[in-house]
Amino acid sequence: MALMKFLFPPSLFVTATSLASFTLMASSGLSELRGKNLEYSKFFNIGSKASDVEKSKLKLPSRIAMATLYTPAFLAGVSSFAIFPDENLRFLLLKSTISIHFFKRVLESCFLHKYSGEMGLDTMIVILSSYFISSALVIFNQHLTMGLPEPPIDLTNPGILLFSIGIIGNFYHHYLLSKLRSQGPNKEYKIPKGGLFGFVICPHYLFEVLVFWGFAFISQTLFSFAYAMGTTFYLLGRSSATRKWYLSKFEDFPMNVKAMIPFLF
Repeated sequence: MALMKFLFPPSLFVTATSLASFTLMASSGLSELRGKNLEYSKFFNIGSKASDVEKSKLKLPSRIAMATLYTPAFLAGVSSFAIFPDENLRFLLLKSTISIHFFKRVLESCFLHKYSGEMGLDTMIVILSSYFISSALVIFNQHLTMGLPEPPIDLTNPGILLFSIGIIGNFYHHYLLSKLRSQGPNKEYKIPKGGLFGFVICPHYLFEVLVFWGFAFISQTLFSFAYAMGTTFYLLGRSSATRKWYLSKFEDFPMNVKAMIPFLF
């Protein structure tokens, strides 16, 4: 099988967790396409009466919720240096990139992003669990490759390149978004401009996808590839929902601006 030239041979455990991860993430992306959106950011309270939400949901300020949901995944990356101290360069790179990415997201949530709403505790727990469990499984499945023959085609260097482009591009477009929101009490949304925003409404998602494919190329396990593919499907769905939201809010939204992939989607 051609794919096995790029992967470590998967065990039954790796195959099962890979299938579960991809299925859950891809189905979440399909739900986003169908309008059943996770209720955070622009989609908080969408499809619900405010009074019902007030009564039935515990909520947190968005800044606290967002910083909290990334922290366990960051801690999973950092703790892996102590749990698996004597591993090879590939594993060291994987642990480092996971830790760097989620530490960046915690810092952005605390100091960069502008928030105007809240997040339901239930939504925060769902996203927190997904990031934490998936990151822990990427790391653990990498540990299971110790002693196995290396894949015939080494993707480590392309993985480092993808990760670097992804994390820089993701930060840059988050920075542009942070400058777009007004500083007053009513932080209204505006049509983003600059960078790749002239081509897609969610370039930060595009670059986040590159980060996860960077993890996959560095790791070269079936699970990391399934996780990257599942994340791609989810963010495609979320970006499509975001584009529809902008179309509904702004009459002057440019129709040539796609959701996540320039000129294509």
